[in-house]
Amino acid sequence: MSDLTGKTVAIIVSDFVEEPELLEPRDQLSRAGATVKIYSVSGDPVQAVQGDTEPTQKVEVDGTLDDLDPGTISALVVPGGTVNADRLRVEARAQDIARDVMERRVPLAVICHGPWLLVSAGLTRGRQLTSFHTLADDVRNSGGTWIDDEVVVDRNLITSRSPEDLPAFIKAIEDALS
Repeated sequence: MSDLTGKTVAIIVSDFVEEPELLEPRDQLSRAGATVKIYSVSGDPVQAVQGDTEPTQKVEVDGTLDDLDPGTISALVVPGGTVNADRLRVEARAQDIARDVMERRVPLAVICHGPWLLVSAGLTRGRQLTSFHTLADDVRNSGGTWIDDEVVVDRNLITSRSPEDLPAFIKAIEDALS
């Protein structure tokens, strides 16, 4: 495990976020010493789900997307969950945050259906990434190269396919922050 003391990681979410894609990075990066904060569209606790459809628990957040200053973070994590990702992708503030992070070359870690935000924000052209397999056409049609691998790192962009890839995904985040 890396020592991430002094690093700040932001996670952006909406309701129906895939629970392991939210909680495992939050918990493991926190155990490694990072300060991890969760920001939601509304600032209210978010409903987590398992397998997109089974509600699990409400997860407390640290603020709204408007409270997040991308200039103060060491990395941004975007979990999946089909509904979460579909809601985030149309949020102008979420798109602005993702663009700002990419411009600053801060690690941007996106998993499962989360790359929909990258597609909607115009951030896939010329990039290599992965996602849940059903997004492959979206990535290709937006100018990205979709690769079927557990984790794809393209400069500051880190992507993974699904909860099964979380160990490789979290390791790639830790490596980028070390």
